[in-house]
Amino acid sequence: MVFLTLSSAVLLAYLSLSSKPLPTVALDDGIGKLPFMGYNTWNAYHCDIDEDVILQTAQLMKSLGLADLGYQHMNIDDCWAEKNRSVSGDLVANATRFPSGFNNLTNQIHDLGMKAGIYSDSGWFTCQLYPGSYLNEARQLFRDAEQFQTWGFDLLKYDNCAVPFDEIIDLGMVGKYTRMADAIANLSATTSQPPLLYSLCQWGREQPWLWAKRLGQTWRTTDDIDADWEHLASIINQNSFITWASDFYGHNDMDIVGNGNLTFDEAKSHFTAWSLMKSPLLIGTDLTAVTNETLEVLMNPEIIGINQDPVVGTSVSPFRWGVNPDWTFNATHPAQYWSGESQNGTIVMLASLNVLDESADMFFNLTESPWINAGRQYSVRDLWTHTDNGTAIRNFTAKAVPAHGVIALLLQDAGPEPAGTQPPCARPEWCIDQNGTLVQ
Repeated sequence: MVFLTLSSAVLLAYLSLSSKPLPTVALDDGIGKLPFMGYNTWNAYHCDIDEDVILQTAQLMKSLGLADLGYQHMNIDDCWAEKNRSVSGDLVANATRFPSGFNNLTNQIHDLGMKAGIYSDSGWFTCQLYPGSYLNEARQLFRDAEQFQTWGFDLLKYDNCAVPFDEIIDLGMVGKYTRMADAIANLSATTSQPPLLYSLCQWGREQPWLWAKRLGQTWRTTDDIDADWEHLASIINQNSFITWASDFYGHNDMDIVGNGNLTFDEAKSHFTAWSLMKSPLLIGTDLTAVTNETLEVLMNPEIIGINQDPVVGTSVSPFRWGVNPDWTFNATHPAQYWSGESQNGTIVMLASLNVLDESADMFFNLTESPWINAGRQYSVRDLWTHTDNGTAIRNFTAKAVPAHGVIALLLQDAGPEPAGTQPPCARPEWCIDQNGTLVQ
């Protein structure tokens, strides 16, 4: 009878939590304010993970200098668990792969000055059919948020496989992800510990950029990335229409960087677009075999500095599409002319983001960007060559941008443009003299 009474009390507490959740807005506590950076195991290892792989990777992140540049998270993806929960309902780390236990593993990661991330799923199972967290989110029933925090994890990637039948779940997509958001918020309030950074992996099919900011810090906007140029172009195209959603309160997650069979120019375009669009930067390549070219891309401090700007949290956005008319949705020919704000000036991304196998000159008038003032000249800093390239007046041309390549510039106000610069207006539409005369 005592057991029944206690079980009933726990059930009532759980139902009360489910029916009257805490507000699930992103907390203004600095958790996830900037896009997180680190490593994720899936692309390089899939299910072939164990504690030796995790620790070796974390140590390489440190010894290669990646951690010092901001790659702080060592995130374990799917396949870490036993196939069944414990008798008490807890998730259990696979004893063969993680014989020393997760607390020992996260302690060693933390000793390296890094943070640890774990993976679960909002359905019955993970995508590889390990136990999911549906109906196991909340603390009152030996649930998973508390388990992850007890193990010492700092981040939770939360996937979208094995969705319960509609009549069982009785929730939409927002409600399904709200369950874990509430569990994380309630746990933090109860323990006074920082909440887990909540990274929703919803694949973009229910437009998480419209609602996920209320729940967590990042949300996936597309399916998993493939290591080819066509897929990168498609992801850039899709995200070009939702750049407004990224700021200090949440980030469009475009998936992994640093993996695949890309050319050097394509890898630079990949990293530049992800960084300047304020996506999390998660490395997905095997660091035991990483090339110097890949490290050169991943370790560009000026590009990382834009991604991690502590003053301006917004993404670059297109100001002209280029190949196609503006606002054209085209998976193979995304927008080519982008700009945005930064704490040090205006960022411009000029990208030969198309499948044409030829280089191209790329020209724009400075005031096409909304962040450039008319009547001013701007110094030009190339964020890939790390050189100062003179002063731009009225317009700028990037010569011979490689096929699938990118130019990343920082434009800083260098004072008024030279007196007498003609025509009076760089952009002639409605250029009016004070006497009312239209000036061409």
